[in-house]
Amino acid sequence: MSGVINVVIAEDDFRIAQIHEEFLSRVKGMKLVGKALNARETMNLLNVHQVDLLLLDIYMPDRLGTDLLLEIREKFPTLDVILISAAREKEYLQKALKFGVHNYLIKPVTMETLIGTLEKYRQDKQILDSIAEVNQDAIDRLFGSRKVKEDKLDLPAGIDYLTLNKVSQILKKETKGMSADKVGEKMGASRTTARRYLEYLVSANKAYVEQEYGIVGRPERNYYIKEG
Repeated sequence: MSGVINVVIAEDDFRIAQIHEEFLSRVKGMKLVGKALNARETMNLLNVHQVDLLLLDIYMPDRLGTDLLLEIREKFPTLDVILISAAREKEYLQKALKFGVHNYLIKPVTMETLIGTLEKYRQDKQILDSIAEVNQDAIDRLFGSRKVKEDKLDLPAGIDYLTLNKVSQILKKETKGMSADKVGEKMGASRTTARRYLEYLVSANKAYVEQEYGIVGRPERNYYIKEG
């Protein structure tokens, strides 16, 4: 693996495709190699490029995205697919599960949700590429351990597990503390969103905050992750 994840966006609304492209550009190690407006263009791109991940809409003008899954699995067995659609019919979810789709996101998809999903995909791919032999720890990290599932259920409304984990990782890498503005920049979100997650970490006793005074201006709240 080269370290770069090549991505194709298949979306019949060019405006939504542009938004998803902008979100994708915020994820380190991912590269957009093409955008398709319909199923035919999607298959053409997959035939021309070496693609790792396909962000696939369901409602396309010539064919349903779910109808492409069998053909994709036959021609590109190692290609990973994330469905992004407004479709809520149970049959589409069943097809997604049958053909091993990596995730299924319901439109409209927020920046936090899509970036968090792509980050999780990238992490899973790194785990697979780094192990020579399967063990239970790797399986738990890929499929989610029981504790992770319990933690997700305990989160309040407005707090997404993947995004929360990303904020925690950002704080762990910065031992000198970070403001909500800086965390927002790192996670590709607004200051308000970053502060919501940071304050949750403080309330959960997983982080702490200190008021720091600069030479000029008002004091800044800097957040620190708690060790252990």
